[in-house]
Amino acid sequence: MAVTQVYNTDNKKVGEVELNDSLFGLEVKKHILHDVVKMQLANRRAGTACTKTRVEVSGGGRKPFRQKGTGRARQGTNRSPLMRGGGVIFGPKPRDYSYKLPKKVRKLGLRMALSARFSENNMIVLDGFDLADIKTKEFVEVMKKLNIENGLIVVPGKNENLEKSSRNVHGFKVIQTGGLNVYDILLHRRLVLLQPCLGQLEERLLS
Repeated sequence: MAVTQVYNTDNKKVGEVELNDSLFGLEVKKHILHDVVKMQLANRRAGTACTKTRVEVSGGGRKPFRQKGTGRARQGTNRSPLMRGGGVIFGPKPRDYSYKLPKKVRKLGLRMALSARFSENNMIVLDGFDLADIKTKEFVEVMKKLNIENGLIVVPGKNENLEKSSRNVHGFKVIQTGGLNVYDILLHRRLVLLQPCLGQLEERLLS
């Protein structure tokens, strides 16, 4: 098993922790990560785009102009897609873009994303991250001490002070272990894990 240092919010080493190779020591396969991210983004699509066909637009009835003698192409209705204000040919209709990959592939993708951040030395483990009050300034100071300009902070449970202190700081996101996903890991340059999250990740991804 790999060993990594555990830091506190002052960026001082306070111990070491062993990392499970099944979570942080995998060979990263980009096509797996691509498939999982593609699925996540597809599942986020609203799919509410809608256009009207020639049957649905208002108007119609009489011919817009006589058949012959105008020099124009003949038209039978002003609802034709060829006319201004007419229907749309093959336009989008509300649809569901979501789909699912097998659970094993989704878990594998998340484990590979964790392995990628660890192998790049872009992962740090903290012993804790508790703020006494909701203070954005205090959060920014801690990030400066840790030398992190863009990061995803993974917490074991609800941490309202930390979540509200960080939400107005560009480039940072606080997420609970249960909501950790491949897209957010790859979107942020650094991964910050609180030490209790390691056990939760093993339970979630290796069970």
